[in-house]
Amino acid sequence: MRFRLIPRDEGFFPLFADAARTTALAAMKLDELFGSLPAADPAVDEIDDLERAGDGITRTILTRLDKAIVTPFDREDIHRLAGHLDDALDDIRAAADLVRLHRVEKSLPEVRVLADLVARAAKVVERLIGNLSRLRDLQDDIDEVFRLESEGDAAYRATVARLFSGEFDAFDVLKLKDVVEALERSLNGLEAVAHTVEAVVLKHA
Repeated sequence: MRFRLIPRDEGFFPLFADAARTTALAAMKLDELFGSLPAADPAVDEIDDLERAGDGITRTILTRLDKAIVTPFDREDIHRLAGHLDDALDDIRAAADLVRLHRVEKSLPEVRVLADLVARAAKVVERLIGNLSRLRDLQDDIDEVFRLESEGDAAYRATVARLFSGEFDAFDVLKLKDVVEALERSLNGLEAVAHTVEAVVLKHA
């Protein structure tokens, strides 16, 4: 039995859970946004507020990391995990902001599919991070995030193909392509969260 003179700081786990919950809520709001067009302002404002809250949580994690003596897992993994969650939320906000800035008034079915995948992946990440303190038995949720991201890759390719099919005005193509790329980056960020958790679990196996 190991005895620690200085106990490890378990306070990171609720902070990560808060960050993942905030990201999942923003992703849900983003998915709803695409179903409520052209009325975008209320949802965009809510997502902006959530992203600012997420920034605050990230700063708290990094400040705690700077002061912690014994961490629950490697410092670089704590930093990396905080960064990937922050990146995913940043890209969710970017997608919402671009909808407003570009005055997107209607969405394509392919874009709705991609937004739905972001929301679903963020929800799985919320559950995954909520169980992070176990540092085991997390592979099913990790694999689910990977599966949703793979679906997202296919949805992204289908959306880009539709945009460049000649069916749309060139300016509309550019506007929606910006939004779609932000959605795809967000999914990649959520996948990066799952990869980081997988690495942490393997180190503690």
